[in-house]
Amino acid sequence: MRNLKFDGKYKDLILNRKKRSTIRIGRKINLAPGDEVLIHSGGYVIGKARIKRVERKKVCELTDEDAKIDGFKTREELIRALETHYKNITPETEVTVVEFELVKVLETPILSADYPYEGNNPIEIAENALRYLDNLTFEEIALLKLFLHSGSLRKAAYKLGGLDKRYRIREVLRKAYEELKKRGFMSSKL
Repeated sequence: MRNLKFDGKYKDLILNRKKRSTIRIGRKINLAPGDEVLIHSGGYVIGKARIKRVERKKVCELTDEDAKIDGFKTREELIRALETHYKNITPETEVTVVEFELVKVLETPILSADYPYEGNNPIEIAENALRYLDNLTFEEIALLKLFLHSGSLRKAAYKLGGLDKRYRIREVLRKAYEELKKRGFMSSKL
C-alpha cells in the first residue's frame, strides 16, 4: 500500500476532515483515483484514505477551492504554506493536487517505522517467529533474539555496529511477519 506523509501540524486537520488534499511540488505522484493509501502525520500512521483526484497544475492556477480542500482559508494562505515547505516557488512551478477521502481512522496510531507490519507490534512478531517458524536461518534467529533481548531496534542496531544496521533487523521482521500471516498466526490490524 502506498503512503502519504504529512507534517505533524496537519494531523488534527486531517482527522477532522478539514484537510482533504495535499499539494506536492516537483514530484511525480504515482497515484490514481481509487487507490488506497496510508496517511502518516508526525511519524505515525493515523488512518487510511482513498484517492479521489490527482491533478497537475501550476502554482498560478491554484484556486481558493484548492486551498479550502487543503485546509486553508484562501489561495494566498495556501501559497504561503507551500513556501514554508518548498524553496524557490514561482507562479510557474508545477504542482500536483492529490485529493483524498479519509476512510478509516486508527484508534491507536502506529509508528510509521512499524507500518510494514500492518499494525502488529514488532516484539510480538519476533516472539511468534521464534515460536512458530521452523524455517528461520541461524542468522535470522540470532537477529530476532538480539532484538528481543535489546528491547528496541535502535539498541539492537547499536549492538550490530550502528543505527545503519536497523535494516537487517527490519528485513527479518518483515519476512517473519509475512510468513506468520501466510500460516495464519497473525493478521493485519489496519
